[in-house]
Amino acid sequence: MKVGLIRCMQTEDMCPATTDFQVMRDKRCAFEGVDGEIEVIGVNTCGGCPGKKAVTRAAEMIKRGADTIALASCITRGNPIGFACPHAQAMKDAIYRRLGNSVKIIDYTH
Repeated sequence: MKVGLIRCMQTEDMCPATTDFQVMRDKRCAFEGVDGEIEVIGVNTCGGCPGKKAVTRAAEMIKRGADTIALASCITRGNPIGFACPHAQAMKDAIYRRLGNSVKIIDYTH
């Protein structure tokens, strides 16, 4: 699996994505049951509210070899601030519209 990770711009100053990388490495949480190696192709933010840059950034990571886009838990579950992004579903839908069903999107990381 080759992953492009998109995270919340609002939380990047308090979270270095350490847990995201740990769960990928240990194949836990959203990555449980993944066969083979997990390679991180890139990490970027959504670009800030309302997350419009997530689509072009996901497309760029696919262009650079990712086959999976993971929306980090800061977006979909509100970790670590306890406030999930109100635009998470719209971001996911827009990524699907742009990239089609050939790309796998993971809704969270941990």
